[in-house]
Amino acid sequence: MAKDVIIACDFNCKAEVMAFLDKFTEEKPYVKIGMELFYSEGPEIVREIKKRGHKIFLDLKLCDIPNTVEKSMAVLSSLDVDMTNLHAFGTIPMMEAAVRGLTRPDGTRPLLIAVTQLTSTSEEIMKRDLLINEPLDKTVMHYAANAKAAGLDGVVCSPLEAGKVKSVCGDGFITVTPGVRFADGEKGDQVRVTTPADARHLGSDYIVVGRPITRADDPVNAYRKCVKEFLEGAK
Repeated sequence: MAKDVIIACDFNCKAEVMAFLDKFTEEKPYVKIGMELFYSEGPEIVREIKKRGHKIFLDLKLCDIPNTVEKSMAVLSSLDVDMTNLHAFGTIPMMEAAVRGLTRPDGTRPLLIAVTQLTSTSEEIMKRDLLINEPLDKTVMHYAANAKAAGLDGVVCSPLEAGKVKSVCGDGFITVTPGVRFADGEKGDQVRVTTPADARHLGSDYIVVGRPITRADDPVNAYRKCVKEFLEGAK
């Protein structure tokens, strides 16, 4: 299975993201467009970045009644993104509806993955704020199994959970893992984190890296360092 580094382009306007992507004169990194940028610029920002030759993970984390999610995914399917997502806690019927909506008339569709628990969520927070008293690890695996049962391609999870997701759902089930930091970097607001090299060894298929690249003094070199660590396992 192909592995890749996805840059989280969490900018709030077109000018900022385009200035950032202009720094990459040799590579065409896989990029994540999240709510901040999408809500600021709308679908056209997806089209413009796609025209530049980048693969796109559209990270909107949909969660609503099945009918609404199905219709929303039908709209997103026309944007030619490579991957998109929703929240697994929306239930199996919602995820099944999302697959139907995302699938085009010719049978093709982007990869569809489910968020299990956000990497900013600790077990303590989950129990206190969400009243989920099952262990965090058990909850994540249950959500992952539900996503597979609904026909999704994989999940968003912590790198620390990627290997177990594979053992529960199979090696072909994709693990997309945020919460990746360089060994000498700051965690920021992430709780369950690891390095690119460790994420590879733990079973991540894609790692999503934002501030360690986008706020680096030299973003291109930071990206290359991340790719080298993740794809080659070198530190």
